[in-house]
Amino acid sequence: MSNERRRPKDNEFQMPSLRLDGRTALVTGGSRGLGLGIALALAHAGADIAVAARTESEIATACALIETTGRKTLGVPTDIANVAAVRAMVQHAHAHFGRLDILVNAAGMNIRQPYDTFTESDWERLMGINLKGAFFAAQAAAAVMRKQGNGKIINITSLATQVALPNVALYAISKSGLLQMTRALALELAPYRINVNAIGPGRFWTAMTDKLFSDPAAYESNVSMIPLGRPGVATDLAGAALLLASDAGAYITGQTIYVDGGWLANGGAKA
Repeated sequence: MSNERRRPKDNEFQMPSLRLDGRTALVTGGSRGLGLGIALALAHAGADIAVAARTESEIATACALIETTGRKTLGVPTDIANVAAVRAMVQHAHAHFGRLDILVNAAGMNIRQPYDTFTESDWERLMGINLKGAFFAAQAAAAVMRKQGNGKIINITSLATQVALPNVALYAISKSGLLQMTRALALELAPYRINVNAIGPGRFWTAMTDKLFSDPAAYESNVSMIPLGRPGVATDLAGAALLLASDAGAYITGQTIYVDGGWLANGGAKA
């Protein structure tokens, strides 16, 4: 579509695609859970995938699963809380594939306990993974994307950015910082055609939340707050991820899409 200062004619519109053929994505925390679900969604849409995580055996398993889609993969063992390792991760992915079109900051952790029991070590560990690592991954990826003339950065935030929940103070602080980081980087990177957005998952059943859903009473308590009547699973993020990673989301930046089964619309109350 023309960039001239005039209203485009109807016959000039071209429908954008959700396909990602020829593109490369780097997914931190991509070896399991929500990160793996997003990596698989991007691969099914045509992207080659670099999987970054701490555990090499989990990376190998994830890469083997992604390769069943017919896409190329690269495993990058990385300590996301280590800035030098994060920069090397981005360099490795870029050097291997020759480009980097999409970064998904899905690496994350949670510590569930009362606010007055957290230690400085807890703070450093959680902030290092959830916030510091994401920022420096975005910084390094953006340097590559600026040279390419475009790119997509997707951060994984949380419902805890919108409502207060008990016993997750540090998690909520880190994810709220990530939400504001999304907005700040969207503003600074917009001139380079780099879109920065976030996905806020609701109550998803993953290895990290297994205790919340494996007990029948806890399951019913949590699901009662979700109007759609079930916890989310990793594939439920596919639609939002593909929208934000593809040309179909070219005019979306600085936003967070909450994928929560209606939890926020319900005010977090029992349905």
